Amino acid sequence: MATSEDYKRQIMKDLAKGDVESLDDTTAESTAEYQNFDDFAQRTTPDQRRHLFGRSLHPDHIPTSQMEPELQQAIAQIKPNERDDVARAFFKHLKERKLDDKHLEQQLGLSTHHASRMSADDVSKLASFVYHNHPDIFREVLAEQPGIIKFLSNPVVAGILGIAAAKWLGGRK
Repeated sequence: MATSEDYKRQIMKDLAKGDVESLDDTTAESTAEYQNFDDFAQRTTPDQRRHLFGRSLHPDHIPTSQMEPELQQAIAQIKPNERDDVARAFFKHLKERKLDDKHLEQQLGLSTHHASRMSADDVSKLASFVYHNHPDIFREVLAEQPGIIKFLSNPVVAGILGIAAAKWLGGRK
């Protein structure tokens, strides 16, 4: 039996190749070939990724209880500057909804409200809060900052992303 890491690796490999064999109306030749997830993240636009994630990343599809440990693990693995960017993006979007970063610091038990000084644990708490309470912001930030996605290992998460990617890649002609 394959491990969740093997499953994730296979989905990301298929995504990187543009493998859409499961779609009847599309051939692999009609899609772009991506070398790996980083190549996919660099060559797609935030709008394309926004469309790709659609409503897939939502607490109705992946329960918070499954997503929180995934976020903790993924955020711990991204580069500190990418983690800062993710935190900044969350705060920016939350501020647009009149949610104050200082209030969020207190409410979530963060060590600081300054994105550049936040620990991986702080960013994980913020990401979990946003995922559960503002899934649209969560998807938006992942579209803007896709680096975190490659570290999500849960087979359910990887499967949803793989299905969404196949649909998006299959829709490109």
